[in-house]
Amino acid sequence: MPDNTKRRGLMLVLSSPSGAGKTTLSRKLLAGDPATVLSISTTTRPKRPGEEDGVDYNFVSEKAFAEMVATDAFLEHAMVFEYAYGTPRDFVEAALAAGKDVLFDIDWQGTQQFLQKKSADMVSIFILSPSINELRNRLISRGQDTTDQIEKRMETAHGELSHWVEYDYVIINDNFDDCIKEIESILKVERKKRNRQDWLIDFMKNLMSQKI
Repeated sequence: MPDNTKRRGLMLVLSSPSGAGKTTLSRKLLAGDPATVLSISTTTRPKRPGEEDGVDYNFVSEKAFAEMVATDAFLEHAMVFEYAYGTPRDFVEAALAAGKDVLFDIDWQGTQQFLQKKSADMVSIFILSPSINELRNRLISRGQDTTDQIEKRMETAHGELSHWVEYDYVIINDNFDDCIKEIESILKVERKKRNRQDWLIDFMKNLMSQKI
């Protein structure tokens, strides 16, 4: 029997307007799935209380970030709310080759760059809140932003919502547990796609060489 555990990893992209729950969903998914690892973004944003360098983000200066852009060290990078964010290339490539799925918590700009470079490896999911009022309430309840910042995020959300058609899947996060189950179901199916089954090439060569 072939070793059908050997496969190429996939890039699982979760995007949403701020407050729709993608970060909480990401943490839950990672905690329950050892085959999935988080891509830690590099950013020029200052650390928030409780965040750790190398765990939540790789925090760097604007100069260091610019140098990484110049040396093509990112698979994607973008400006979000006045700060730069980027996805380190080397980590992602190594994880995919090792059969690990890499989870990305990025916006539509990063997703579009991925589509240009890594579309065969991508699975993209857009997370929605049930309503605009619910989105605002979630931003308020998490207590991370000032009133002005919340208003800015709400304004940005309208533009972000227009990109939902660019994603493979769209999930409404009106029940957290149901939302996680939907993401897990998508991941299970996508892992089985033929183009990710590296073992199949040798298996089929052997199979077709056998005499009938």
